[in-house]
Amino acid sequence: MTIAAEPLTRLERVQDRSDVARRLLASSARKSYDPLIEVDWDAPIDHSYYGMTPEWCSLYGTDMWESMTTEQRITLTEHEAASISATGIWFEIILMQMLIRDAYKQDPASPHFQFALTEIADECRHSTMFAKAATYFGIPNYERPKLINFLARPFKALASGTLAFGGTLAAEEILDMMQRDFMKDDRVQPVTRTVSRIHVLEEARHIRFAREETVRVAAEMSAFRRHMTRMLLALTVYLVVATLVNPRVYEAAGLDRKAAKKAARANVYYNDRKRNGCAKTIEFLDECGLIGGPGTWLLRRGSII
Repeated sequence: MTIAAEPLTRLERVQDRSDVARRLLASSARKSYDPLIEVDWDAPIDHSYYGMTPEWCSLYGTDMWESMTTEQRITLTEHEAASISATGIWFEIILMQMLIRDAYKQDPASPHFQFALTEIADECRHSTMFAKAATYFGIPNYERPKLINFLARPFKALASGTLAFGGTLAAEEILDMMQRDFMKDDRVQPVTRTVSRIHVLEEARHIRFAREETVRVAAEMSAFRRHMTRMLLALTVYLVVATLVNPRVYEAAGLDRKAAKKAARANVYYNDRKRNGCAKTIEFLDECGLIGGPGTWLLRRGSII
């Protein structure tokens, strides 16, 4: 299914884009947060709390999870939360580069240009916040595999339009789904809850911005460009989801990496969670005509559809 909309004139598209940007700028003025002030970084760490909602842990519901001690479960959730944050930083840096490239050709007087800069400032704060959270818990950086970093280089250098904003939605909306649970869960570390709340509240504007831009560009795509975008978007979504949990987190909890990785891959409960987390994005991209073709195999392989 694809979105059917009456074609807009160039002036109507610019006006509509400007209206959305003005509303988002007004929202930013009302509700923006400085994590250096809002988060109590000096609070003592109580390791009786989970690092994130345990139901989002990649091993939750498996026999291996049942055999783990409470301390191991807490340690694993702390390290998985740090791994997810590292993926968030990685993709937000990519997003900032794409936004700067897009802003380079915009009119500085336009609300669209000004909101793009506002979003870049938000993402800078978010990345700093995620990095400080990992430091706060004393957890090392969980780097992506070298191959994935290599594959991401042309994406961050060349991606634009639906590929850029559709990829942004894939990363942001699954993080949003997770963090909505984290921020409401009294079992989770207070600092993690505050970090999640700030990210969810501010990211709602970024998701709206990305959706608006995706609809606008997708409506004017040629058949060839749509086909290529479908494949590249599927690859992007797959890589984002695949890098959420670095396998080294299992060793931090005293588990055998290979056995834990195998258990996580076969974990029906976790795979269902991932599908639910991606469902809104996949449905939206499908409505825009951006899901289909060979990329569908990748999305199934990643338990995304």
